Amino acid sequence: MRGPGSAMQRLLGPLLCLWALRLPAGSAGPGLSAPCLCRRERVRAMFYHAYEHYLESAFPYDELRPLTCDGQDTWGSFSLTLIDALDTLLILGNVSEFQRVVNVLQEGVDFDIDVNASVFETNIRVVGGLLSAHLLSRKAGLQVEAGWPCSGPLLRMAEEAARKLLPAFQTPTGMPYGTVNLLHGVNPGETPVTCTAGIGTFIVEFATLSHLTGDPVFEDVARKALKALWKHRSDIGLVGNHIDVITAKWVAQDAGIGAGVDSYFEYLVKGAILLQDKELMSMFLGECFLIKNYTKFDDWYLWVQMYKGTVSMPVFQSLEAYWPGLQSLIGDVDNAMRTFLNYYTVWKQFGGLPEFYNIPQGYTVDKREGYPLRPELIESAMYLYRATRDPTLLELGRDAVESIEKISKVDCGFATIKDLRDHRLDNRMESFFLAETIKYLYLLFDPDNFIHNDGSDFDVVVTPYGECVLSAGGYIFNTEAHPIDPAALHCCRRRREEQWEVEDLMREFYSRKKTKKFTLKRAPDRGEGENAKDPQDASSEKAGEKRNSKKSSHSLLSCPSQSFNSKLAVLGQVFLDNT
Repeated sequence: MRGPGSAMQRLLGPLLCLWALRLPAGSAGPGLSAPCLCRRERVRAMFYHAYEHYLESAFPYDELRPLTCDGQDTWGSFSLTLIDALDTLLILGNVSEFQRVVNVLQEGVDFDIDVNASVFETNIRVVGGLLSAHLLSRKAGLQVEAGWPCSGPLLRMAEEAARKLLPAFQTPTGMPYGTVNLLHGVNPGETPVTCTAGIGTFIVEFATLSHLTGDPVFEDVARKALKALWKHRSDIGLVGNHIDVITAKWVAQDAGIGAGVDSYFEYLVKGAILLQDKELMSMFLGECFLIKNYTKFDDWYLWVQMYKGTVSMPVFQSLEAYWPGLQSLIGDVDNAMRTFLNYYTVWKQFGGLPEFYNIPQGYTVDKREGYPLRPELIESAMYLYRATRDPTLLELGRDAVESIEKISKVDCGFATIKDLRDHRLDNRMESFFLAETIKYLYLLFDPDNFIHNDGSDFDVVVTPYGECVLSAGGYIFNTEAHPIDPAALHCCRRRREEQWEVEDLMREFYSRKKTKKFTLKRAPDRGEGENAKDPQDASSEKAGEKRNSKKSSHSLLSCPSQSFNSKLAVLGQVFLDNT
């Protein structure tokens, strides 16, 4: 199943690279050096090597198994790699394939299936991927329907998928279960233990969905879950790794920035930026201060016991490598660079980041030596390069391309590295390789990509709710690297307020009709043309007052102290620290 246009893309990369190397210095294009252009085209070729083999050997399964050239379902039977790769296609400039895949997904993906799905993974990969593709569909040349971006087939698919997740949030605490059956809801015997990231990683996708559809339920449950985590911090202000969503008791009590916690911190920052929400940023800055106070040592971040602050595991996890990029988003660039350089030394030692790295010993941890082609260090390099233009960050990108091609490239794609010490491979290519790793590498070497727009270029779109500006830049990447245009959240904001206004007017009409005192007192406001006050302004002010009153009422309660329990939760499992 080869997509149209892919053969041309496959040939174009090497030709562009050869052309760039023959150009005089500085003439490869605005902001693009010949080596950067060459590496960008190598990344493009890497994408198509993986993508085409997924289409030929694995579709419609979720993922490619590159050693056996077949496929497997992993996260719910959604053709997940296709959803995850969709916005990457547009970032690489392949408009025709983007359009074709949108049609394939509309015809072939069904969420009304008897499958137990990860609430976290379905949100970040499926809901996030569909929302991003929906907001990019006009740029990709698709004929959008009237009312876009407040309506559209991909938005309806995202909403359908998100509604399948809502039963997981029906707990006494508002914190969701980790797994839900898409047909039947939460299974009666489902474990109530969920990791912190699995609770706090919804506000970006769910708030976007609420703003586009006008249904507040999604943002409401995401906020309630975040505030529940905040409410149940330890007495010294730290969150742990896994919590019982029924009793709010912490099961895994290690605090840190890595696996099981990571995207909780990420979404406090990105949610604050996306929604211009001071409360979320205040929550992050408070947590960040404590993380630095208790876990930071020589620009490394360790794991500590959440009630005592004592070190429980002096390890660096590859998932922690997102942190320098997050620091750059709040302007803490100097600290971000120092931590990034620590992580880069580990990459240079092994040609990748092992899942666990023992900091005092300077070596991998037993049974955690693998590298599943994760994007986090490359992600941080992309953010930091945008902030600093430090050439060291391009060197990381160069090293990543060389390592991944040398170690993990096989005939049918790119394989997970099972052990960085001897380069043994595993028969899996996770969908995030095309969604994140390739995307961040490409954007690192493509400074003129539309994703990096500084606001000098934009589109004005007419919606049923007025004009709105889109594609002006400032994209917020969800934790699966699906870009969300923050301006889109303001295109449909009048929907709920207007509904309330209509309801109020109707009540006023019937009330006054009964008492025979009704007058057309509001009519002149609507008929004064340009001199009339825009009802959107009034409704937005009213909504802002409601949101601000909610923001100021967050709880500062802490859960009671528990006995010391030294456990570390990783990737949904709880490991004793002596394993």
